[in-house]
Parts: sequence; structure tokens; C-alpha cells
Amino acid sequence: MFIKSAFLNFGSILYQFLNQIRKIYLNSPIYNKKISSVDDKVIIFKPSQSTLNCLIKLNKKKNKIEDFSLNSVWKDSTNLNKKNFKNLHSFFWLFSLDLKSSKKITQNIITNWIDENHKYKQIIWDLDILSKRIIAWISNSKLTYENSETTYKLYFNSLIKKQTNHLINEIKRSEKLDDKIIGSTAIILVGLTYGDEYYLRFGVDLLKKILNFSLDTSSFPKSRNIRQLTFYLKHLIVIRELLKESQTNIPDFLDEAVFYIGKSYNLLCGNKKKGILFNGNFEDSNKEFDDYLNFHKYKFKDDANEAGGYVVLKNKQSFLSIDIGKAPEKKFSKDYQAGLFSFEFNYLGEKIITNSGYFQNYKHQLNIISKSTATHSTLVLNSTSIVNFDRDKYGHMLVSKNFKVFNKEIKSEKNFWLIKASHDAYSKSNGVIHERKIQYFPESYKLSGCDKLIKIKNFKSCNFELRFHLLPDIKLTKLLNNESILIECNNAGWKFTCKNHNIDIETGLYFGMKDKFLENKNILISGLTNPEEQNILWEISKI
Repeated sequence: MFIKSAFLNFGSILYQFLNQIRKIYLNSPIYNKKISSVDDKVIIFKPSQSTLNCLIKLNKKKNKIEDFSLNSVWKDSTNLNKKNFKNLHSFFWLFSLDLKSSKKITQNIITNWIDENHKYKQIIWDLDILSKRIIAWISNSKLTYENSETTYKLYFNSLIKKQTNHLINEIKRSEKLDDKIIGSTAIILVGLTYGDEYYLRFGVDLLKKILNFSLDTSSFPKSRNIRQLTFYLKHLIVIRELLKESQTNIPDFLDEAVFYIGKSYNLLCGNKKKGILFNGNFEDSNKEFDDYLNFHKYKFKDDANEAGGYVVLKNKQSFLSIDIGKAPEKKFSKDYQAGLFSFEFNYLGEKIITNSGYFQNYKHQLNIISKSTATHSTLVLNSTSIVNFDRDKYGHMLVSKNFKVFNKEIKSEKNFWLIKASHDAYSKSNGVIHERKIQYFPESYKLSGCDKLIKIKNFKSCNFELRFHLLPDIKLTKLLNNESILIECNNAGWKFTCKNHNIDIETGLYFGMKDKFLENKNILISGLTNPEEQNILWEISKI
């Protein structure tokens, strides 16, 4: 143990030392000269701004450049908070400008930025900010480039390519997959814009490597992160549309990835008012992206009920989703939440049962809480999550122990739905196999469940807790029989019933809204495991 600890400490110290050496090199004249070597190719392709619409937040009201005080902001932008600093230097605010605004002012602002930041600067030249800046500058060429003087165009072109050279130089070192995806998008865009085969080929090859590394055999992100699924699809479709618009050959691997990721997106995310809260996702609506897909005539087949370890059964009124997938490999697990067999149930677009959501700030204690099994609508033994988490060098909590899921059974008939599976996450610690069976009867609007605890040889008695989380605005009332709880929703009333175990109303936290937390309620079934096989029966029925 001592040797392991010493080795880890040495590794951490070495990493920090090499990182400092790297910083010195990046800030040196040698490195600046290396990335400043650019050709004299000019812009030959200008993408339609609408092609990039799915990557930005669209504002109905367009701003005038005169409304921004940006001429001097570059010198004191370090006073901004991290989020505003990144937004400012990414230049994505260009997409919110009225094209009738003064092009000259916009170009002056970019010139001022270049004067202050033409050499590598940490954070300002970080891959995600830099990639967005390249995309924003090129995509807003009517503001940033058209009708400008030759001197400005040369200045602009050289800085685009200099930043791209840095991006190419650093992107292989990055461990952040999202940064790699948006980085490859920026590199491909530069290749198309300037007719540069090197940039284009590098970007396409890089994209292929990223997808081969980070997608499983069904083209679902190995992280099992639904937010990342949407992120990937947005960028892949943008790249595809850019290639199509520039009359450039679309590689087969890209078409294949869009096809399969699109099917998964359609099942899990498409046409939803609120996102399903599994593994890093939050409430955010995908309506704008759905509109984008329709505009560009992307229609994905809805012929499956399982993707990425998630099962979705639905009709026009009801929507049932459940996580029956394994935890990701350690290196893909930074946003994994230990919600195995947790489920969400919607009626007429309103969530009746939910998970608690994800608190994204990994440096905050609430991030750890949101990753726990207890914040999901599933069973917990001995107040312990189904996986262990270890902190990596960046502070992320990664999965250190996995489990097996077996005996899966899924049925989807007009008047009967069934999802059944077992897992062994508590077999070593508590000597128990957990089997969950959920049945839904669409005609009678009745959801019934059985959580079976099966004893194995090393059985140890412990407490169990079975939670059903609800949205913050839903009201609960416990009936006098101590067997039922009324659930008051906007669209309908529901009754939760459990006759053979203690039930109660518990206060918890809800993280479904990005970067926020609210108080919510959950229904709690609790008790002790015993040597006999236990069936915890519960039912949710529409009143």
C-alpha cells in the first residue's frame, strides 16, 4: 500500500513538473515561430450561417455591435468570471449580431483582440475556446471578412491558421473528448474554407480516430452520457453539412456514425420537452436541434427500444425509461451516475417519477452526491452506491468497480410493457442479487414493480432503501392507512401504494436544472434484508 501511494505521489509530481516545462515551451519565441509558419491561401468557401445554428443559442432579437463595449475589454477581461471570460474570447456572441451592424467596428474589435492575443496565452488559447473562436470568425465572414482591406484580410487569415496550427499541435495531447470533437470540427472548417487539403485531411482523420476510440460497437458513446450523445450528433451533422455544402466527399464512417447516433438520439432525446436524467444529462430541451434536423431533412428510424444500456417504451401518452446498462470503463466514467435500474415515468409530457439529475461542477461536494445511487429512483443497500468512485488527477470521480447485468427481458405490446433485469453489484458486499421487474398497463395507466432481493452464499443482513424521486413542484400526501401516497401533478393525480413495507415521504435535492439545485421530495420504502427471498412490491396508478 505504501509503495502504491508513493508511486502515485511521484507520478503526480512528475506530471506537474512536465506540465510546467510544457507551459514554458508554449510561451517561448521558438513555439510562436513554429505555429506562425502559414501559407498565403485565401478564403474560397464561406459556410452558410444556418449550418452552424445547432451549435449556438439562437436569439430572436439581434444586437447591434454598437451595443457592446468591446474595444478595450481585451486588456481587462481577466476580471470576468470563468464562464463570461470563455464566452467573450470564444466570439460566439458574433452569432447574435445584426448583420446590418457596422462591419468596420466588428473588424476593429477583432484587430484589437489580435493585437493583444496574437501569441499563445493560457486559457485564451485553450482548445475549446480557440476552436469556437475559429468557427465563429469564419462562420460570420459577412461581419469579419467581407468588404475589408487587404491588410486586414492577411492579418485575419494568418491568425486563423496560426490558431489552427496550435490546435493541431495540442489536440492529440488532450484527454477531453468534447474538446477533440469541436477541435476536429474547427480544423475541417479551416480546411474547407481555405481549400487546404492538409487541414481537411488532418481533421477528418482525427475525427475518425476519436469516434473509433470513444464509441462502442453500436456507435453509442462509451461514457453512456446522453448529453455527449447529443453533442456528438450536433457536431457530426455540422461537419457533414459543411462537406456537402462545399461539394466535398462525405466519408462513409461519418454517414454511418450519424445514422446510428441519430437513431439513439431519436429514441432517448428527440421531441422531448425535458431530458431524461441519466448519467450526466439535465433538463435542457432539444427543440431547437429537432427543428434544425427537420430543416436539414434528417429523419432517423424509430425501430428500437434499447440504446446504450437504456430501455425506452412509449406511446402517445406514456413514456417509460430505465437504465439497465453496465458502468463505463474507468477512463470514460467521469460523468457516470450510479443509477442502475433507476427509471423515469412520464404521462402527457409530465414527469411522474424522475431521477435527481447531475450537478456538473466536479469540484463541489454536490457532484459526488448527485452521482450516488441514492439520488436515483432505484434500490440502495446499506446506504452504499453500486460502484466505488476514485478521484483522478483532475479531480473527477471515476468508477473503480463494475458489475454484471443479466437475465434481461423486454416486452412492448399494445396493452402490456415489461422490463426485467438482475445485477450483482451488491453480491460481494452484502450477498444479495437485485432483480427489478417493472410492468406497465397502458389502458389502465397502472405501473407495477417488484424489486426482488435474492440471497447468495455470503449473505449479510443490512438496511435497504428504495426511492422514487419527484420534481420539486409535485405535491405528496400520505394517506392514513400508511400504505399509499397521493401524487398531485398538473395533468393527473396518481396513487403510490406499497402494502408490505414501510413507506414515507423524504426530502431530497434535485439537480435536473443545469448548475442549480432545488429541494424536492421522494417516496421512500425502507426495511432490512433477511435470509429469505424478498419481494418488495409497489404500484403507481392513475386516479
